[in-house]
Amino acid sequence: MSPRRTLVVAATLLLCAGLRPLEATDPSKPPAEQVDMVQMMERMKQFTATGPEHVWLQRFLGEWQTETRIGMHGPQRPPDKGTSRGRWLIDGRWLVLESEGTMMGMPVKSCFVLGYDRFKMSFVTSFVSSVDTAMTHSEGDIDPKTGALLTYGTLDEYLTGEHDKMVKYVWRFPDENTMILEIHDLPIGETDAKVVEVTYRRKAGSAR
Repeated sequence: MSPRRTLVVAATLLLCAGLRPLEATDPSKPPAEQVDMVQMMERMKQFTATGPEHVWLQRFLGEWQTETRIGMHGPQRPPDKGTSRGRWLIDGRWLVLESEGTMMGMPVKSCFVLGYDRFKMSFVTSFVSSVDTAMTHSEGDIDPKTGALLTYGTLDEYLTGEHDKMVKYVWRFPDENTMILEIHDLPIGETDAKVVEVTYRRKAGSAR
C-alpha cells in the first residue's frame, strides 16, 4: 500500500472514531507532508458531509397509498394497490422506501434505498423485491426544468435472457402529497418506453 493510500485509510479510521488526526500538525513531519495531510482531511470533509441534496430527500418520508400500473401499452387492467413507508435508514443520509401490496394480483414486497453520493455528484438508488433475487442500481440527478429525479441503471431480464438492459427511472412530484415513479425500458426507445407507473399519495395526517 502506498504512503498516500495509507494516510487516507488512517484518516478515515480516525474520523470514524471521532478523533483528531495528530499527523496533520505533527512538527516532526516535513512541512510538505503536513500540508498534504490537511488538504486530504479537507477533501474528506467535502465528500463525506451531507448537503442540500440530502435535505431534498425528505420529500420521500411518510406513509403513502400506492397504485401500480404495469404494461402501459394495450388494454389497461385496474391498478394494483398497496402501501409504502419512507423513513431514514441512516438519519439525514440514507432513506428507505418500503412498499407492500400486489403486482398483477400477486403479493409483493419491495424496498428502495435512496441517497446522494457527493463524490459521484449523483443521486444513487438500489432496489430489491420479493418477486426475484436481483438487486438493481441506478444513478442520476434532478432535471432542472421539471424538478423530476432521473436515474439510469441496468437490470437482467431473465424471461428473455437479456443481461444489463438499460432502464430509466423517473420520479415526478406534482405536489408535496403526490409522487409518481415511472420505469422506462430504454431498448424500446426514448418515446413510449414506459412499462411501469407507481403513484404514491400521502396518507391523511402523515407528515414528512
